[in-house]
This record gives sequence, structure tokens and C-alpha cells, in this order.
Amino acid sequence: MTLDGHPPLLEISDASVVLGGTRILDGLTLTIRVGDHTAILGPNGAGKSTLMKLLTLQLYPFASANGTPSVRVLGRDRWDVFNLRAQLGIVSADLHDRFVHGNAAGVITGLDAVLSGFFASQGLFSHARVTGAMRRQAMEALDSVGVAHLAEATLDTMSTGEARRVLIARALVHKPNALVLDEPTRGLDLVARHHFLERVRDVARRGTTIILVTHHAEEIIPEIDRVILLRRGRVAFDGPKAAVLTAANLTGVFDAAVTVDEKNGYFNVHVNG
Repeated sequence: MTLDGHPPLLEISDASVVLGGTRILDGLTLTIRVGDHTAILGPNGAGKSTLMKLLTLQLYPFASANGTPSVRVLGRDRWDVFNLRAQLGIVSADLHDRFVHGNAAGVITGLDAVLSGFFASQGLFSHARVTGAMRRQAMEALDSVGVAHLAEATLDTMSTGEARRVLIARALVHKPNALVLDEPTRGLDLVARHHFLERVRDVARRGTTIILVTHHAEEIIPEIDRVILLRRGRVAFDGPKAAVLTAANLTGVFDAAVTVDEKNGYFNVHVNG
């Protein structure tokens, strides 16, 4: 338990994962508390996506010689998938692809996409029982991210940025403990990325815990103060943003000489040479 009596959002202890004969995570241990806005940063192959699959219980670590590993979400190591998805709102580029580029994109409206969050489905099935309260919550979620006007538009008619914001609304419709963003700006242009991140800032300021997984330090919004740097399946650095996002730390993790500058709470990284 934390000092306020609530269990941590995520507790991982001595977790190792091997996929295709390659060790992706290597004895990973970390804790993220509710309210602890956190960015997880690292190069390709660092284990970020695998870590997200541990968080959503899509993968489980194997036991090692050091003992039995554990992965707990909100104090529990076993969840019904539907109950877990009510606690964690997830937005990723992969989820976007399934919704927007899937066969049903031309019939799924913005409102239906958000309503599907109640059923952990991709769109609404004919037997889904949608209540008036669900519709009100879905419209409130769309309005909260500035896309209520897209309630009746189909996903295939939306810009990439609009569809991504609809998926934020879908993730928030349950009023989850945390919004988990896995490479969420992939495919967005400069302007769409800015608008997307501004909406994420609004969510953070309203009190929903943000977990951001990214390759790009410049996407770490000012409201996120904790940064975890992963390298080769382990935590290389973990702490306050200004202490972690240094040229020395990033040069070591990304194996390239970089410089770092900060402006208005954002950190920009430039590769030297």
C-alpha cells in the first residue's frame, strides 16, 4: 500500500520476458503510483511495448532463479479483462489501425467507437445493450476532448488526429484510473500532434494518471515529471524529468551523442553531427 492507503497503479518485480528466443525484459522492477504521471522512454528494442503488455496482462513474466516475479495492477495480479479495461484507458497507434483501417471503419461512428469502450469491443455488436446513461457518458467523453461534433461521422471520414482524439474519448468513457498512451502520436503531423498532446495535458490536469510510452522526449508533456529510461529490457534511469533527460543519460541509452534543451516544460533532444 502507498502512504495514502491506495495500492500502486503498477508494481512489477523481477520480471523477465523472452519472445522468439530473445530476452526482451530482463529482471525489470518498477512501481508507478496513482497520480504519478510517468513517461517511459527508450530506443527500439528497449522493451517498451513488452512492458505495456505486462501492464495490460497480455503477457506474464517467467519465473527465474531469483524467485517468482510479480505483476500487480492496482494491487491485484489477476483481472477479468473487461474489469481491467475499465480501470485502464488505452490509446495506441495499433488500436487506431484496428479501428480506422479495419473493414468496419466506414460504418463505425465516433459515438459508436466511444460506446464500444463499455464492451471492450471494436465497434458495437447487434446484441450490445446500450443505455441512455452510456450514451450520455460517451457524448461527455467526446466533448471533453473537443470532438463532440464527430459523434455521427464515420471513422473513415476523419483525419488521423480527429480519430485519435475519438479513441482518447473511448479510453476515458469509463473514467479510468489511468490513461495509457503507447506511441500515441505515430502517424500524426506536426499540428495534429500538438492538438493531441494539448488534450492529453487537459486529461492530466483533471487528475487522470498518464502513462506515456514513447521514443520521443519532445512528446513528454510538462505535466509529466517522472521519466523512466529503458535500455535492453532494464531500467537505466528513473526519476524526475530534469534529472533523467540529460545529454549524458540519453547519449548512453540511445548510443548516440545528443544535446538537450528545455523550453516551456518540454525537452527537445538533438543528435549531434
